Amino acid sequence: MNNIEKKTDVILIGAGIMSATLGTLLKQLVPDMQITVFEKLAKAGEESSNEWNNAGTGHAALCELNYTAEKPDGTLDISKAIAVNEQFQISLQFWSFLVKSKLIKNPQDFIMPLPHMSMVQGEDNVRFLKKRFEAMANNPLFKEMEFSDNPEKLMEWMPLVMQERKSNEPIAATKIDAGTDVNFGALTHMLFDHLVSENVQMKYQHTVTDIKRTDDGLWEVKVHDDTIGEIERHTAKFVFIGGGGGSIHLLQKSGIPEGKQIGGFPVSGLFMACNNPEVIAQHHAKVYGKAKVGAPPMSVPHLDTRYINNEKSLLFGPFAGFTPKFLKYGSVFDLITSVKPHNVLTMLAAGAKNMPLTKYLIQQVMLSKEQRMDELRDFIPNAKSEDWDLVVAGQRVQVIKDTEVGGKGTLQFGTEVITSADGSIAALLGASPGASTAVHVMLEVIARCFSENMVEWEPKIKEMIPSYGLSLMANPELLEEVQASSAETLGLCEKELITN
Repeated sequence: MNNIEKKTDVILIGAGIMSATLGTLLKQLVPDMQITVFEKLAKAGEESSNEWNNAGTGHAALCELNYTAEKPDGTLDISKAIAVNEQFQISLQFWSFLVKSKLIKNPQDFIMPLPHMSMVQGEDNVRFLKKRFEAMANNPLFKEMEFSDNPEKLMEWMPLVMQERKSNEPIAATKIDAGTDVNFGALTHMLFDHLVSENVQMKYQHTVTDIKRTDDGLWEVKVHDDTIGEIERHTAKFVFIGGGGGSIHLLQKSGIPEGKQIGGFPVSGLFMACNNPEVIAQHHAKVYGKAKVGAPPMSVPHLDTRYINNEKSLLFGPFAGFTPKFLKYGSVFDLITSVKPHNVLTMLAAGAKNMPLTKYLIQQVMLSKEQRMDELRDFIPNAKSEDWDLVVAGQRVQVIKDTEVGGKGTLQFGTEVITSADGSIAALLGASPGASTAVHVMLEVIARCFSENMVEWEPKIKEMIPSYGLSLMANPELLEEVQASSAETLGLCEKELITN
């Protein structure tokens, strides 16, 4: 076996949307920066970024009820919805810049306009949705939101959901037309195609097996070339670990103190995909419901129109599953090998605290197709089993860590960035809203890890993202300006697309 040693400026581990976004931002800021990307699979975007493994909602908090919480005094806390929406607006601005600069073409190949709706049933849920609407509709970010509990209006909005609905149970929905469907797999490929043209080195079928600090302060990454069986050693000043669920193992190998007392809990997902074009044609929205009592936030049911390979499709889910793998193409030993002396108490505490989640996952795994169809019929009363197939989606690894609020072994339902004190290495962990907020998250990585360059880089960042450093909610005129510009550049205001 040969030991090949190579030096570069930046190493990105994992060829998903996060590495693609970070690489694109860095090449805009420093065009001659040398970047090498390692991906253990044969092509980019095959794990969480893949269009079949990712809901593609373009999470903007327009329809996800778990981003708005009812406080004990009965008022609604919409702060998380505001934060997520502002972060998605940053993604839209950056993608618009890339299209305007002709760095990527044909935005309709990765983003389409699509109404986002929230739909609830039952008196208490209708009351909650109306209260949520009233709290959000006064905010500039959500001013186009509509509410209705009128069955005739709801039939206009979502005919497939309303037809043949025999229940007299109250039902209501909110709708906002400014939603999107995003094919993050396609976008990931577009970004890497551009990066290759900018001399970024793409190393597919290269598995990173170790990371360690060298005496001169660089990071040495040990890589196995799976095609020829050779070991390579690459050094860089900065390493980004963006390997999805696989990031936890690599973070642990780095040995940085910030990576201690952190664990991961894997959850797999399944969707029902419609195979009947007549049914698919009757629905044109992403409709999010409310998680059942006792179910985790990741289980929020939704009926999604999707555009995959420019074809309209329809998916319902997610149904949770369990496997000890941290990646869809991972190892069954991923979970057990992630337990270390420094995180074993955190992991045990999480296990004790989350018995209801474990029970829920077991129940989900045991569901038959007909039981899954019964859940789908809450959305589509006349759904027929033969029109739907089960699709295995990607793996998500929820972060487990000790927090002040939750105490030891708290399960986190979000996206986390872990960076070393000196900013020389960063790792991305967690799940939703993930891909939708990739630009915001990667700008955060840049601000933490390249702090000495931020004054010099800020003008270029503002060229790419006009609202950078500003609150859009606090600047309604700027919000209107960037929304109109993004919509025009990305083709999101073309009515002919909406009627497809």
